[in-house]
Amino acid sequence: MTNSRVPLSFFQRPSSVSASEPPGLFVAKALIHPIIPVAMLGITLLLWGEPIEGHYFLVAVLAFVGAGEVLDVVSIDAPRAVTSVLASLADIVARWLVLIVFIWALLEIVGFAQRFNWHVLLTWAISTPAVLWFSHLLMPSLLQRLRSKRSSRRRVVIAGATELGIRLADRIAAAPWLGTEVVGYFDDRAPARLPLRCRQQLLGKLSDVSAYVAQHGIDTVYITLPMVRHRRVQELLTSLGDSTSSIYFVPDLTVCDLVQPRFDLVNGIPVVAVCESPFYGGRGIAKRLCDILIASVLIVLTAPVMLLVAAAIKCTSPGPVIFRQKRYGLDGKEIIVYKFRSMRVTEDGHTTYKQVERNDARVTPVGAFIRATSLDELPQLFNVLEGSMSIVGPRPHAIAVNEQYRRLIPGYMVRHKVKPGITGWAQVNGYRGGDDLESMRRRIELDLEYLQHWSLMFDFMIILRTAMIFWKDRNAY
Repeated sequence: MTNSRVPLSFFQRPSSVSASEPPGLFVAKALIHPIIPVAMLGITLLLWGEPIEGHYFLVAVLAFVGAGEVLDVVSIDAPRAVTSVLASLADIVARWLVLIVFIWALLEIVGFAQRFNWHVLLTWAISTPAVLWFSHLLMPSLLQRLRSKRSSRRRVVIAGATELGIRLADRIAAAPWLGTEVVGYFDDRAPARLPLRCRQQLLGKLSDVSAYVAQHGIDTVYITLPMVRHRRVQELLTSLGDSTSSIYFVPDLTVCDLVQPRFDLVNGIPVVAVCESPFYGGRGIAKRLCDILIASVLIVLTAPVMLLVAAAIKCTSPGPVIFRQKRYGLDGKEIIVYKFRSMRVTEDGHTTYKQVERNDARVTPVGAFIRATSLDELPQLFNVLEGSMSIVGPRPHAIAVNEQYRRLIPGYMVRHKVKPGITGWAQVNGYRGGDDLESMRRRIELDLEYLQHWSLMFDFMIILRTAMIFWKDRNAY
């Protein structure tokens, strides 16, 4: 298997929230995706001559709320490359499919499904993702024009001539549509101790910030000082207490390997997520619905193959057909993983585990075939249906392996912030086998990349690559 990598930026959805943009612009960005399905439903009803009745109103409400959760806000960065454009189409179609399945399932549960003209719903379901895609391509330029028509630019200063402050200024300069100008920096250190670039824009000491803000009409103050400098930060905040400028702390989190970073409130107390599961809110629902749909389809399609494999195992070696092994699942809790038995022994790997090697005497002839073709993993589709596993995610390791490497590899257990998967980012990059420290370290790095950059498009790409290497995985034995 080759280790060719697809750039992760291909799958990342750019952040669409900016502290420097006006609230009205963000509201417009946030409402575009929820409004389009509702508008398209109204247009479809008019085309088919259907009255707008209560049950269609229910669909409109579900679509509005669901689109707000499943679809991101419109980014102000339009995709330019052909691959990015196609990726955005695939991502929107996948997310819209998840939403449609959810709405259909809910209508079936409440008994409303028979009240609808299914020609209307089918037309709506097919046409809406195309309009969503066009909005994804066209709206960024319209939003940028809206932003550029502001009568004045926002003027900001940065309190702290630090590397973090420089990075912040660079990001602001790279986004001209924000209409924001970095006037300069304030710092208490002597100019000779500051980065050269900051010296050229040094406006004064921290004690001068308040007066400068008042005299020059500064809109925003960004504080990029280390939080350990409590006294200096407190004095700065006190001096700005009589100012109308917006004030933002810019925390330096580069010391952490962030996994799904986000801001939240705990009963009014602001917190920063340094390590969090990517599957919260609508993302978790979308992931679970995709798992159920894909697992159900695959079980139906592979049922004859599973029956043949079960019969071959039963007829060629004594022992159970299904091998059950204890492994760590979500949040490090033990789960039972199902596999077709491929060996003469049934060690569950709870206390000790010996990695299967090439030409291992423990592997049966049938077992060698099903391991080489990954058919031994098919029973894990039932793990997916029961909710203990996912189609895509970090592969579950035997408990003894977990206990061995969690002490040797920093961040090893972070991979358990999500459900383990039948396939994963490490596997499609050639790190399926191998029990040495370096191979395991690289596998964990790839698992953490998956957590950091997850999207439905990323999952579908991994599934596609898994299918492509299904018959030629040289690390499977």
